[in-house]
Amino acid sequence: MIRITSALRTFSYKFPFNSTKFASAIAFNMEKAYLRRSPNGENFDLTFELPLNENSSRPFNFSRRLNETVESFLSRVKTNIEKIVNKKRKKAPIGDLQPVSAALLINKSPVAESQTCEEIFRQGESVELVINNKTFSVIINSPWVTVLELPTSILATFPTYPSKFETLFASLNLSEFVWFKSKDNVHWDEVARNYIYVPSNEDVGYFLKFSCTPKNEHTIGPTIETVSTCKVEASPGECPFERRQIFTQNRVKGNEFRVVSYNILANLYCDSDYTREVLFPYCPPYALSIDYRKQLFMKEIIGYNADLICLQEVDSRIYKCDLEPTLSHLGYKSTFYTKGTEVTEGQAFFYNEVRFILLDSQKVTFSQEIASNPLFAEIWEKVKENEKLSERILARSTILQVNIVGSLECNEVLVIANTHLYFHPDADHIRLLHGCIAIKYLEDVVRQLRKRYDGKRVSLIFCGDFNSVPTCGIYQLYTTGSIPGNLVDYSSSPEERIENINMTQPFQLGSACGTPEFTNFTASFADCLDYIYYDKSSLTVSQVVPMPSKEELTQHTAIPSIVSPSDHIALVSDLKWS
Repeated sequence: MIRITSALRTFSYKFPFNSTKFASAIAFNMEKAYLRRSPNGENFDLTFELPLNENSSRPFNFSRRLNETVESFLSRVKTNIEKIVNKKRKKAPIGDLQPVSAALLINKSPVAESQTCEEIFRQGESVELVINNKTFSVIINSPWVTVLELPTSILATFPTYPSKFETLFASLNLSEFVWFKSKDNVHWDEVARNYIYVPSNEDVGYFLKFSCTPKNEHTIGPTIETVSTCKVEASPGECPFERRQIFTQNRVKGNEFRVVSYNILANLYCDSDYTREVLFPYCPPYALSIDYRKQLFMKEIIGYNADLICLQEVDSRIYKCDLEPTLSHLGYKSTFYTKGTEVTEGQAFFYNEVRFILLDSQKVTFSQEIASNPLFAEIWEKVKENEKLSERILARSTILQVNIVGSLECNEVLVIANTHLYFHPDADHIRLLHGCIAIKYLEDVVRQLRKRYDGKRVSLIFCGDFNSVPTCGIYQLYTTGSIPGNLVDYSSSPEERIENINMTQPFQLGSACGTPEFTNFTASFADCLDYIYYDKSSLTVSQVVPMPSKEELTQHTAIPSIVSPSDHIALVSDLKWS
């Protein structure tokens, strides 16, 4: 499948480095051959475009071993080219079939064919490949796009960007990106030069084309472009989060910083008949599609202009293809951890790299820590007395994400914790035990940090979907500092009842957004489950972004909906050091 145009050649093949197949238009520099050494140090790919006659040319791609001799490599090059050339001349007399010559040069001198490709193809060497009378400069470890696709759903006024984008040897902040639009897929008008493009209402009904010229500090790779399979569609109208963003149009500065905590509803739990027919039957199936929903939550997250973002229920693919690459272009760095088993969703943390630096990041799997960490020995001694309880708590995949950041503007260190606690109707005791483990672990982290960073103030912020209403023990423990051992939460499952775990914690924590009536709102359940706990001894709340009204949440029965991407509501608060 080779379509030749005046400037670009479209072809499809597999790269051995990631075995991803794609078809896109690539514009080659006809004087260059592009070589990529594999990360494992064993293989290489070499790609060039060879003129076949005055009117046509053909791209060639060779995947070879670096320990192969130059003689063997050049023999393969000649054989493959001769097959193509002679196939085009198969009706010619035998005497007219011309052999192909191939040679490698370093500094204009032929290399010894007994040498290995490893010895020749080294960064910094001036290598040339000569095919017949055509000379190519070999660009070693050239920037290269290996995967490029556009989304299958594009909405006007919502950010769009490649749904799949992978490169080798490229620096994204140096690479060049161009967007075009077309009514007929023939005549294209340039509309933007950026990795992210927000189509306007005037773009409705147009196809989009995305072009990338990968670059690094040393050289430029071939330009690749791809065209959307769908046209830009009209937006669903104003979303509730857009009204909230009136309060976040500007970034905060000075001794203030903005925090977001948001369960974005993992596609893992959303893409099923049960979800569509039982959990969210009021939401149109297309609006439950991740390709639709991610446009909404990406616009929402970006528009909050936050400094610290804690997300729950983040699919691995969404982190890799959407959140991380897109937010990195907007000045965020991040960490991401999946849950403790083979679950492909977890927690992500993003921080504004202009204002903060990451000092450390940890993943704590509760089921592993409770039985092995001396910090929890007292809790584990009581838990293991109940076989059913210990089996259940050891089977959970719940994690705690702990990120330590330092302010680049003042003498402050923040411990940013992020979790998503286990949900089951009879699991109040499991959540409370996890909450106890989490706060004890964070107490130890803060204690160690205060020793390590003597002279700096260390404060705690604990975000997450705690699946616990304000009357539950977790809220009481975190906001008052203690809970009794006979708390009703410990008896939520009669067979797994546990007693005499009197817990205290040393932090003076408050809920930055208070206890809203709803942070989760579906047709069958609505209550406050999400919190941003903050250290009141060193931080104060300067702004809480108002939550959507009940009228907004019921506009389409409940959430998620065509204007709300999740069944949870993002918490947004501005904090400041006191």
